Amino acid sequence: METLDTTATPPTVGRFAPSPSGRMHLGNALSALLAWLGARSAGGSIVMRVEDLDPRCQRPDVAQQLMEDLIWLGLDWDGDPVYQRQRTDAYEAALATLTEQGLTYPCFCTRAELHTASAPHASDGTYVYAGTCRNLTPEQVAEKRALRAPALRLRVPEASDSAGFITVPDLIQPPCEQTLATDVGDFLVRRSDGVFAYQLAVVVDDAAQGVTQVVRGRDLLGSAPRQRYLQRLLGLPEVDYAHVPLLVAPDGRRLSKRDRDLDLGALRAEGVAPEAIVGALASAVGLLEKPEPLRPDELLGGFAWSRVRHDDVVADADFMAGLLSPRAVIG
Repeated sequence: METLDTTATPPTVGRFAPSPSGRMHLGNALSALLAWLGARSAGGSIVMRVEDLDPRCQRPDVAQQLMEDLIWLGLDWDGDPVYQRQRTDAYEAALATLTEQGLTYPCFCTRAELHTASAPHASDGTYVYAGTCRNLTPEQVAEKRALRAPALRLRVPEASDSAGFITVPDLIQPPCEQTLATDVGDFLVRRSDGVFAYQLAVVVDDAAQGVTQVVRGRDLLGSAPRQRYLQRLLGLPEVDYAHVPLLVAPDGRRLSKRDRDLDLGALRAEGVAPEAIVGALASAVGLLEKPEPLRPDELLGGFAWSRVRHDDVVADADFMAGLLSPRAVIG
């Protein structure tokens, strides 16, 4: 009788998780390319999740365009897309589990109060919560609730409790270490407008979709310990993280959808070939010695996380020259 090997490494499952807040720019494309290479080079699969939980991002036309841009680049996925806006029941169930453990409480602090109460978190610009509403009495909660709807926060362990010291290894960056009590504070799991917080939703969704490898920009590195803590509280699998370098302007400003920096719509309109974009991005992060047009599948054989640079990529004149050279343009 054949013996089942229970120590075998589970197959890699990566994910695309675009937010339909605007057209995809080259920084998004870089994260997507590396997510695809990380999963496919390991013989694994990759799933699609549209992160449209926020009402401002519930734009089906933009979501469709994002997926078409990925296909145009040569990046495919397995199965049908999952939409966060259709998964609120799953987030409610996770929140109920946390509440049953006595770990959530209502918070009535306004954004202005939060900004004046503490200094920004060094890694991602969020604010360390001072615990203002942590120990409100039932009478105080009722009084404040009559004035405004509360958000919900998750209690983190005291600074002296080892359970609140979280270390998250990374496939590209040094390990991220945080003491949640002093580096983050009690964090949101549902906003005051009823929208579930990013931290809770992505943890629940990654588990539901069987994701084992999360690839995203290094600006989100500081959120990994909170997500690891939630995975442990909810009894969910702990995923591997790879936080990739950001694509920044020469002045150091991060490219954004809002500023329409190097978005794929503009590049496609100029006639830039998808192979040129893939080659320029691969070269910029160290997977190629110099830019050359190629398809994503041509990078699979030589891909390794150890080859990916950890610092940011500057979209300077040399980068643009490689991207917009005559041979990079269709026709």
